Amino acid sequence: MIIIGGAGFIGSAFVREVNKRGIKPIVVDLLTYAGRKENLIGTEHEFIRADVRSEEIHDIVKNSDIVVNFAAETHVDRSIYRPQDFVTTNVLGVVNLLEAARKYDFKYVHISTDEVYGEECADEDSPLQPSSPYSASKASADLFVKAYVRTYGIKAIIVRPSNNYGPRQFPEKLIPKVIIRTFLNMHVPIYGDGRAERDWIYVEDTVRIIYDIMERSEWRGEVYNIPGGQRYSVLDVIKIIGEIMGKEVKVKFVDDRPGHDKRYCMTTKLKYEVTPLKEGLRKTVEWYLNNRWWWEDLIKDKFFTEDEPWKK
Repeated sequence: MIIIGGAGFIGSAFVREVNKRGIKPIVVDLLTYAGRKENLIGTEHEFIRADVRSEEIHDIVKNSDIVVNFAAETHVDRSIYRPQDFVTTNVLGVVNLLEAARKYDFKYVHISTDEVYGEECADEDSPLQPSSPYSASKASADLFVKAYVRTYGIKAIIVRPSNNYGPRQFPEKLIPKVIIRTFLNMHVPIYGDGRAERDWIYVEDTVRIIYDIMERSEWRGEVYNIPGGQRYSVLDVIKIIGEIMGKEVKVKFVDDRPGHDKRYCMTTKLKYEVTPLKEGLRKTVEWYLNNRWWWEDLIKDKFFTEDEPWKK
């Protein structure tokens, strides 16, 4: 098994999941700002540094049975600031892997997102209505996967998780930002009125479900939604984090970002159990407070320090 983007947040959690199942994967990652070798400490793996967009990837994956692709630019704010980066990695990088799948006939797992559906409550057959450059790039990649299944007969599946949270998530994202800023007695910038609603799922649940899907899929381009089934607003999540930390979260409302979806909502054909949000947030808070070494050098990034980092 090869895990592309395996040094990132969800990718490294997936490495831990397959280790539990007795698998030592090959991890391929370019080690950009959010893909870090520190995320793989304590795991069993072989590591190769490579770009998902490169021809080199073909030589790396050609003898694999399964390739799972977590490699992506993922932060919506960054996509507003530099949309072209999202096209090259999230679309062209995927097409590069699909070409390799066409040549070498491995099974391909494509990791997508609930954001491709836009604000509508969606099942696996719902139309794609992306709102941001990020979600548009992910929707484009999804369509390429479906096209390669239909045209070339490659073996592939698409999984669409809802908003993940948990240990090792880069501090630009809401939950680690709230935890770290509150610990440091800083204010937390919140877009608009803070009532945007997300469906939250603990990262360890996501990777377990992905593996279970892989074991029973027919590899004919099926789509699988992975919602957490726990829809809370940004302000709700902040309140829970404050209660867990026993500290006031100093909220500062700022201008809403362009194209901001007010809610994400998915249903699924799957059946599974997930970690309750308060329990998952407690685990997440404890991890960040006990692992300051992991994030102290990262909080200089403008997507952590600035209130509206997507503005030039």
